Amino acid sequence: MSVRCQESPVLAGSATLAVLGALVVCLAEPAGYGKYTESRMPVATRLSARAAWFLQELPSFAVPAGILAGQPRSLFGQPATVLLGLFCAHYFHRTFVYSLLTRGRPFPVVFLFRGFVFCMGNGLLQGYYLVYCAEYPADWYTDIRFSLGVFLFILGMGINIHSDYILRQLRKPGEIIYRIPQGGLFTYVSGANFLGEIIEWIGYALATWSLPALAFAFFSLCFLGLRAFHHHRFYLKMFEDYPKSRKALIPVIF
Repeated sequence: MSVRCQESPVLAGSATLAVLGALVVCLAEPAGYGKYTESRMPVATRLSARAAWFLQELPSFAVPAGILAGQPRSLFGQPATVLLGLFCAHYFHRTFVYSLLTRGRPFPVVFLFRGFVFCMGNGLLQGYYLVYCAEYPADWYTDIRFSLGVFLFILGMGINIHSDYILRQLRKPGEIIYRIPQGGLFTYVSGANFLGEIIEWIGYALATWSLPALAFAFFSLCFLGLRAFHHHRFYLKMFEDYPKSRKALIPVIF
């Protein structure tokens, strides 16, 4: 039995993402994980960074991948499935590569639970829309929105992965200390990894030309942009020799 597109849940999910992004900016507080983890938080309420990132990111890969796996082979190669494949590729890396390599602090279980629910909902929203609602013309692959969007997505993912690599090299296994990141886009901004991911999702929104992807890009800009701002402020307070010309998120500008 074929599944028909229901527009109301798509609109509701997209609106929820947009509202969450706006709330993040209004509250102006960084999420309490990583360097912002409360030191007084009981050890029993935390999980290792590797296990936490794996569990948190898994739904963003498993849910849309499951939706894709249930589609007839005749749909594969069409724009919607290719675009959803890009989404899955990002979260395959986050789930099975990044999580196993990270050297971050123990992760509060409460933030793991919130992240898990968010990733579950967003994975379902993006997958459901692209498979059951999106309609693209036969020449979408030659459309400038698709071409530019995929280029930005790949560029952003490359920046994100390279920046994460630079951050990992700042610590030896088992260390929980902070050093000034150098190289790559860290030469210009404190949140190079965040900038890469924001570029990714802007590209994804352009390539899919969809409301759910636009709402997710907006949320990512708000959440990661605020985190970059707090990281920048953290570095300036911690290191007297922190580069004064370095910005928080956007080279030269912010």
